[in-house]
Amino acid sequence: MALLDLVVLPDPVLRTVSKPVERFDAQLARFADDMFETMYKAPGIGLAAIQVGEPLRMLVIDLAKKDEPREPHVFINPEIRAFGDAPSVYEEGCLSIPDYYADVERPANVTVTYRDLSGAEKTIEADGLMATCLQHEIDHLNGVLFVDHISRLKREMVVRKFKKLAKERGGTRITV
Repeated sequence: MALLDLVVLPDPVLRTVSKPVERFDAQLARFADDMFETMYKAPGIGLAAIQVGEPLRMLVIDLAKKDEPREPHVFINPEIRAFGDAPSVYEEGCLSIPDYYADVERPANVTVTYRDLSGAEKTIEADGLMATCLQHEIDHLNGVLFVDHISRLKREMVVRKFKKLAKERGGTRITV
């Protein structure tokens, strides 16, 4: 396994619409392992392939707390098929927007179809944090960031801050 560099705001790669995964092979499984290793090290609970510079419709999630056994989930070519009617607000953060958090309202429930690492089609009906995390990561696959769900003024302030940081740092990639 290998740690991957994270792509951070304002990198235009984050606005890329990712392409479907077509090959389900050992290379894809290794990439999933690398994504998990990177996400755990960061640390985070979700990571989309585009956040490590790969425009593939793939994401990984593990909501287990530090003192709990890991519960890794891989979602390939995920699609939200249905949203619940009830809203839910979570304070969201993002590995591509380090150390910035904001309340985001999203549907409390979602139904998502996806493929697993073997290519088998699956469906998950998620609520709570899993529903929020799935929506957040699927947004990434569509070039959407969680700051797109907050006020324009707050979003513009965040983007300005990260443009300045990228200039100081000399780029928009960070090593975890």
